[in-house]
Amino acid sequence: MGEAERMLLIDPGRTVPLEPRTDEFFLRPITVADAARDYEAVMETREDLRVWEQSSWPEDAFTVEANAKDLADLERRHLERRAFTYTVLDPGGAESLGCVYIFPTTASFLAKATVTAVSEEAVWADVDAVVYFWIRAARISSGLEARLLSALRSWMAEDWALARTVFVTNEQFERQVRLLDAAGLRVRFELREPAKAGTYLVYG
Repeated sequence: MGEAERMLLIDPGRTVPLEPRTDEFFLRPITVADAARDYEAVMETREDLRVWEQSSWPEDAFTVEANAKDLADLERRHLERRAFTYTVLDPGGAESLGCVYIFPTTASFLAKATVTAVSEEAVWADVDAVVYFWIRAARISSGLEARLLSALRSWMAEDWALARTVFVTNEQFERQVRLLDAAGLRVRFELREPAKAGTYLVYG
């Protein structure tokens, strides 16, 4: 597809594809109604998330009510097509297994970040979508994280029709770094956010 024909992630004319579904999970847009089940997954996984986020979130005193406020913002952003957030659910929809966040490179936190290409062919302006994801701690040992990554890669390439999707994790989140390396992805950029100590690795 030529640059003039390129449809951006948040283009109003884009049809947002159906959510992927497998025998062990499915994705759907997150809503305030997910606050309690999402909270359980967040708090179970808080040690990983603090490394992944490079912050103190979620605090030990984090509450379901505070989570509901966060989800209201995510739901609004999704509806306004500024970014897309999905909850990962078990087949019956009762248990939250994690989250997936899809951003354009123009998202405000990315616009404030310092992005450095690690190879000559890597051009940040050419990136179609920036994806972050996490899986709740109890499901890590099952290999679900790798299967989610595989499903996301296919979904973004085939259903979203985005050829230049990147996946981001923090360099200190070593398990997810190993996961992305093992999937055959390569680090294309390094990303640093203001006031965060760690460097984020951007794979494509």
